[in-house]
Amino acid sequence: MAESGKSAEAAVSDVHKKIKAAFEAFDSDCNHTVDVREIGTIIYSLGCFPTQADLHDLIAEVEQDDSAYIHLDRFLPAMTKVLLENRFPPIPEDLLLQAFKVLDNTNKGYLEPEELTKYMTEEGDPFSQEEIDEMLTALADHEKNFIYYKDLISQLTIDPDM
Repeated sequence: MAESGKSAEAAVSDVHKKIKAAFEAFDSDCNHTVDVREIGTIIYSLGCFPTQADLHDLIAEVEQDDSAYIHLDRFLPAMTKVLLENRFPPIPEDLLLQAFKVLDNTNKGYLEPEELTKYMTEEGDPFSQEEIDEMLTALADHEKNFIYYKDLISQLTIDPDM
């Protein structure tokens, strides 16, 4: 029984290291705080994919006095719980591919930026134009300006054994 306690302790320690590393990547002032707008990116980098409503709830839980900053001391325990409970799991690759194929109704193997922009701003939780611009800069093929979704699937999913 003592061994399982040690392994649980080691698991929590590993989770803390991952969270701190992700958080510190955005802590530009090295003062254990990040801008609230970076929290979604930090959470996604940890392999969690909450809905916008879940993300807002988590931010409300950890943001101090609507300051627009999140302190590591508040984020670490909340995010540790999220990771240990496996809340907000990633979408499986096959389901993601299936979703892209639904959007690609002519079966070209890619989406044009205009198509993706339309879907991402008019359906579901709408993205802002700034988010769309960032996404297209990162995802679109720089030569042809297409989004080849089969190539992106591995970038958009996280290996659960990591």
